[in-house]
Amino acid sequence: MARSRLQKLANYLRPHWKPAALGVLALLIVNAVGVYIPLLISNSIDQLRLSVETTERTSIQPILPYVVLILVLATVMWGIRVVSRLLLFGVGRQVEFDLKQNIFQHLLTLEPSYFATNTTGDLINRATSDVDNIRRLLGFAVLSLANTVFAYALTLPVMLSINLRLTVLAISVYPIMLILVQLFADQLRNQQLVVQEELSGLSELIQEDMSGISLIKIYAQEENERRAFAQNNNRLLNANLKLARTRTLLFPILSGLASLSLLVLLAFGAGAIAAQEITVGDFIALILYVERLVFPTALLGFTITAYQRGEVSIDRIESILTVEPKIQNSAKAIELPKPVRGTLQARGLTYTYPGAKVPALKNVSFEIAAGETVAVVGPIGSGKSTLANALPRLLDIAPGQLFLDGCDITEVRLQDLRGVMAYVPQDSFLFSTTIRNNIRYGNPLAEQPEVEYAAKQAQIEGEILNFPQQYETIVGERGITLSGGQRQRAALARALLMEVPVLILDDALSSVDNQTATDILNNLSTDIHRKTVIFISHQMSAAATADRIFVMDQGQIVEAGTHAELMQKGGLYRSLWDQQKLKELLR
Repeated sequence: MARSRLQKLANYLRPHWKPAALGVLALLIVNAVGVYIPLLISNSIDQLRLSVETTERTSIQPILPYVVLILVLATVMWGIRVVSRLLLFGVGRQVEFDLKQNIFQHLLTLEPSYFATNTTGDLINRATSDVDNIRRLLGFAVLSLANTVFAYALTLPVMLSINLRLTVLAISVYPIMLILVQLFADQLRNQQLVVQEELSGLSELIQEDMSGISLIKIYAQEENERRAFAQNNNRLLNANLKLARTRTLLFPILSGLASLSLLVLLAFGAGAIAAQEITVGDFIALILYVERLVFPTALLGFTITAYQRGEVSIDRIESILTVEPKIQNSAKAIELPKPVRGTLQARGLTYTYPGAKVPALKNVSFEIAAGETVAVVGPIGSGKSTLANALPRLLDIAPGQLFLDGCDITEVRLQDLRGVMAYVPQDSFLFSTTIRNNIRYGNPLAEQPEVEYAAKQAQIEGEILNFPQQYETIVGERGITLSGGQRQRAALARALLMEVPVLILDDALSSVDNQTATDILNNLSTDIHRKTVIFISHQMSAAATADRIFVMDQGQIVEAGTHAELMQKGGLYRSLWDQQKLKELLR
């Protein structure tokens, strides 16, 4: 598992390997200069000591060249270090950009059912917080890890060449640090996973409450939502505190052990100088080298934290990116023959939702001619919406069951299939922009006359013109400033503007009165470019104006015919009609 995560990190870095390599190379130069400077200091101290012993007076003249050289090298080292940070942190930002792009593009390929089982808040948290963790891992963590590796690789050989015994004594505590890090690794990873999951839960609650704020206020549930938020927030706090306790315990121990090496060197170094095993300059150099190793060794704890966060976040992000779309183009996808007439045919159409035992559609067969308006009615749960979702292939239906102009829709390219169908669901979604932009969402280049004509067909233009800003009116998030009927008709206008041969209305006029719904259908049937219309509705008066009516019950079409034919049969359609008329009389 750890190896696969490292492979994923390598894949993230691969497009940006050049700046990453330059950043690492800059770090190598910084560490090489950092190793050379203590040697210059050592030489300058020994030179100064020798000068004092021979001339018996103190002068900085012998060490002045060393001072100038050290100043120049320190300045160069500072400049190169800044460059290395800019390069490596920049790579982290580039990877962050790539991941967000990939996640968003991949989410667009997934079917609606995926979003029914994965909450928006959790997906947003993964695309933001988890991506940010990976950005830190590939910026800060790579920088500090490379810095640690170079510090040890370049410093240790020089230290060993100065004095083997003192060097071994000074670094003898470091294996204990590595063992300690290994002991805490799994605990840190698991605690970080809990933090990320609790953060997702909190994001989900905020997103749902903001979307359902009207409902919260209608039912006066503000206090309950406050308590729910407090509970989630408290769980996140406890998870963060637990992680912080572990880190607070680990990092001071690591820092203490790193500093202990300096104490060991001081304890044994004086004796080595007295025994003339090393010079004072060499001893100062060893102290500087140990100091050089203390910081990257202590930083190892922070690097571990970044890596643990990154590991958890890699798993959470890859769980999105590795999901294969259930609905996608087949290997031999075909283009629809032009022009598309809009004939529809079902042959034994059967569909069962994942996890369900009873089919939502069972052996449904029909033929709909081009330009025909067909109403689909039936009790709640009879399979009407499932049929509507199957036509544009929003459901993963089996091949050989649904056909458009004689072509199996599972063999047609998705962009072609959905490019000739306009689908208006009952829950009409509007974007937080102007009415004009919402209507022309499917055709952003549509001119104003086209927008107005579509609004007229949808019976909403009069109301739009009554708004102060008319077509420039901002509808708010999800169209909150409009009534339910206005939202549905705005969504219908958006579909009509597309000028496609097939129009599917899934109870899309449920918030519109019967007369308006009937007028809209009449407009569609008399339009010069007549569409094939599938009108799913509980409004029996509007459905009665259709060319034909399909009556569904328990996933099957149990009756089909015109309004007059079905009324004469006295079956389920007649029963539904009588029920609605009775309700109208009782109002």
